[in-house]
Amino acid sequence: MAHFVIFGGSGMIGRRAVREALDRGHKVTAVVRDPAKLTEQDPELTVVAGDVTDPAAVAKLSAGADAVISAVSPMTVAGADPEVTFAPVVAGLVEGLRATGPDAPPLVVVGGAGSLKLPSGELLMDAPFFPDEYKAAAFAHADLLDRLRRVPDLAWSYFSPASVIAPDKRTGTFRLGGDDLLFDPEGDSFISAEDYAVALVDEAESPKHVRERFTIAY
Repeated sequence: MAHFVIFGGSGMIGRRAVREALDRGHKVTAVVRDPAKLTEQDPELTVVAGDVTDPAAVAKLSAGADAVISAVSPMTVAGADPEVTFAPVVAGLVEGLRATGPDAPPLVVVGGAGSLKLPSGELLMDAPFFPDEYKAAAFAHADLLDRLRRVPDLAWSYFSPASVIAPDKRTGTFRLGGDDLLFDPEGDSFISAEDYAVALVDEAESPKHVRERFTIAY
């Protein structure tokens, strides 16, 4: 039995990662802003309120864990023209994990698809058909990846979904890739949130993409 700490455990991906890890017999600490939003019940689950942007809280919660998963959403900075950014999240995670000592647990980060490359070499988020309403989050996710790539002393992985990710079936069958957006034979790029969680927990159990980005699709 491993112990995983999952920040953002009440979101679409986070709650599925929690369930997937529990179903595999692991112990899970789900860190959320509002514990009432995670109604999952399991003897091996502990739900706590915590702030991922607080390095001291991250260090305390992550010390002794076998892996840390970040499934948090972008932070919204208040203002007339809000900026979506992961900067405080990255700082909290990196500084917090460093504070756990030289044997810091590996970090697996739920990323975005916008910075994946299309067959043309263009980034998905720069394509003319990419929806305007998703651009702020896409750029925030790309910045998150850039920030992680400047962290040489932690075992991090950044996990991009397919172009479309949504609740669906858990099949356990999918393909993994690197920096290129994956498509199925019909030209679609899709992964269920359930199968994304399977691969996410796989990486937490046995890191295979240390200090790199990887992606998934059918």
